[in-house]
Amino acid sequence: MSNISIIDVLIIIAYILGIVFIGLWFSNKKNKTSKGYFLAGKSLTWGVIGASLFASNISTVHLVGLSESGFVDGIVWGNFEWFSAFELIILAFIFVPFYLRTKITTLPEFLEKRYDSRSRVVLAVFSIMAALFMHIGVSFYAGAVVFEEIFGLNILISIIIIAIATGIYTIIGGLSSVVITESVQTVILILGSLMITLLAVFKLPEVGIHSYDALKEVVDPDRLKAVSFDSDKKGFTFLDMLFGHLILGIWYWCTDQTIVQRVLGAKSEKQAKLGALFAGFLKILPVFIMVVPGILAFALFKGDIGENTKSVLPIMIMKLMPIGLKGLMIAALLAAVMSSVAAALNSCSTLIVYDVFDKLRPNLSDKSKIRIGRITGVVVLVLAVLWSPFLGDLGGIFALINQMFSIFAPSIVAVFLWGILSKRGTANASFWTLLGGSLIAGTVFLIEKYVTVNGIENYISSSEGLGINWLRQTYLYFIISTVIYGLVSYFDTSKQSIPDSFYLKVKAPSKIVNNLTFLLVGIMVVIYIVFY
Repeated sequence: MSNISIIDVLIIIAYILGIVFIGLWFSNKKNKTSKGYFLAGKSLTWGVIGASLFASNISTVHLVGLSESGFVDGIVWGNFEWFSAFELIILAFIFVPFYLRTKITTLPEFLEKRYDSRSRVVLAVFSIMAALFMHIGVSFYAGAVVFEEIFGLNILISIIIIAIATGIYTIIGGLSSVVITESVQTVILILGSLMITLLAVFKLPEVGIHSYDALKEVVDPDRLKAVSFDSDKKGFTFLDMLFGHLILGIWYWCTDQTIVQRVLGAKSEKQAKLGALFAGFLKILPVFIMVVPGILAFALFKGDIGENTKSVLPIMIMKLMPIGLKGLMIAALLAAVMSSVAAALNSCSTLIVYDVFDKLRPNLSDKSKIRIGRITGVVVLVLAVLWSPFLGDLGGIFALINQMFSIFAPSIVAVFLWGILSKRGTANASFWTLLGGSLIAGTVFLIEKYVTVNGIENYISSSEGLGINWLRQTYLYFIISTVIYGLVSYFDTSKQSIPDSFYLKVKAPSKIVNNLTFLLVGIMVVIYIVFY
């Protein structure tokens, strides 16, 4: 606690209390029915949808990891943020109309309506595991590591504090509390990150950097190029990044319950589409306010950071931010943790209630559903608190979990995408694609991690072996899943009867939706021209 002033501590405490108060304040009306609790009464408008999508996505791992990536490699890793803008357009134009037309509460329910209950069960299991082990557990640990470095607090104590603060309003208030607090947290996230970027820019003249050209000379021009990529050094190319991220991005933004639940609570299809596009515009910002600070840290604090690249953000906070602003930046870190945890906690409760209990006991009352949802929230929170301190090395674990997502994401994307775009896919095709595609990917993952071939570790991705990196594997798994889906559908004798209403002609998007889409694409084209 000696590294930070009492004023900053008071700001942080005020922030935590303020968020809890706001969450509880907005929980008192819309959570009287199950639809109100889990889907905010279908009342969400584009602003809160977009802000909530953004805040749910940005975790402390992003803030710490993107600044580290900027320090080590530069803007090229910002593609993982910029690609999301295009994937959110896919959400708005391809997925939103089907989700809202079918009046679903969960995405596994959508698979049951399109295919059958087997696919619903498989996806529910995948989704719950993703929410518990990734969204909540890793967010807890990432936040605790940063707070340990800044405050000297024990990791478990930090996790418990974050869990209690987030759990109170999320478990009591449901989705309406989550999206309102995430809207506030989006502002805090952007302000805190913008502040540290500006302070770093203002400090550049002190180390003799007075122009953009001088900055490029100090940090290496390649650090400021979006498509410059040393494939020999990193093991994969820009195209691997593009296609691999496309599959993972469609899974994350378009088929993951934690994210899509905000869209399901939309007041109308137009509001849902506008919300997704708004999130697309917001996803432009992280490169400039989270990756760029890492590049500036290379120019300013290279000697202080040295080999400990995970300390980039904490060192910038302690060296650049005056009393008061340190508290604001740490509040931004807290906002990142709390928003990710709250989103996943709410989606976990929704999945358990609608995809487990509602199937076992279809006539559950609204009061029972809300009670089960709250109990689920408490149980999930406790489980995450218990296991997250054992994550150990965050960098290694986070990379590992992202690779583990590539085990089931490609098969999920294949089942959703082809199920929406075509009537030909059958229930058997969906079920065996989910299981078969994931089984093949999982087998490769285990061989890669635990089997040495011809004396070579990581034989599949190693340049000395097959040289197929995990991003390339991701889109290859999608191709394999597509083949399984197509073959089973073709030879399946038990053809499925899909109601015509499922494929009613989609209404043309409104003029403002089209115009904003063209604007977003135009901005992204300009950005890539500038940083090519």
